[in-house]
Amino acid sequence: MRAIAFNEFGGPEVLQVVDIPVPEPTGAEVRVAVRAAGVNPADWKIRSGALVFGTPTFPQFPGGEIAGVVDAVGPEVTDLAVGDEVFGWARAGYAEYALATELAKKPEGLSWVDAVSLPVAVSTAAKVLDLLKLQPGETVLLNGASGAVGSMAVQLAVADGVTVIGTASAGNQDIVRGFGAVPTTYGDGLADRVRALAPAGIDAVFDAAGHGFLPVAIDLRGGTDRIVTIVDPAATDLGIAFPTGGGGPRPTALAHQVAQRLATGEFHLPAPARTFPLDQAAAAQQESETGRTPGKVVLTLT
Repeated sequence: MRAIAFNEFGGPEVLQVVDIPVPEPTGAEVRVAVRAAGVNPADWKIRSGALVFGTPTFPQFPGGEIAGVVDAVGPEVTDLAVGDEVFGWARAGYAEYALATELAKKPEGLSWVDAVSLPVAVSTAAKVLDLLKLQPGETVLLNGASGAVGSMAVQLAVADGVTVIGTASAGNQDIVRGFGAVPTTYGDGLADRVRALAPAGIDAVFDAAGHGFLPVAIDLRGGTDRIVTIVDPAATDLGIAFPTGGGGPRPTALAHQVAQRLATGEFHLPAPARTFPLDQAAAAQQESETGRTPGKVVLTLT
């Protein structure tokens, strides 16, 4: 089968199309014939060597997010069968076939590209919202509300009865408003704009965009309590929560619920995905790295 691999850290040019054996599922593993693979910032950070786990070995096979059709199951699998359409978290997902253990069934009518836009965004958003312990009636400031994670966090919070003030560029204000948040622009004067929108104050802050936002968050909260960032390493020196890594079980049930809401139009993605064929994985990672538009970058396979 065709897969993407790299044998050294470096730029996108180190990604290569290779021919490797089709993997065989064991235990609770499921083999998926991949129809779409998500491209995430972690992928190109690992490829560049900026994000290293343990002692690196090569070749490495990127891709932690897939959507496709169950092709084979291990002997311990009881909840999925060959032919099921699924999406979720995987290993070596930039490939024609991938193994996974944490999958949700894809609702009928939801495209492969839209389905693969969900796993990482849902799990990251849910993790931070759990850390913030938001309650119905509270107000959260979400920096980066038009991005993949930010938009999912907005919609999950609003669905739970939380008021969200979301920052985005001037051109994305309507997108944020469509998610159910109160939009405002980022940049100079943000603290004053937020105080005008929430005169009683804000209860928590979720930073999904960075760009030097944390001092504003501390100013608005009057301290570091109930502030979480997923992008700014300066949090460590400031005493702000900065969760990293993907340990723990994945929220497959929540991902399925979000997928159903997306299929029915209750939830929305921030923008159409930008798609690339598998053999253009280098171009896809370059596009993801620019961060120029809010849509997901996806590799498609047929």
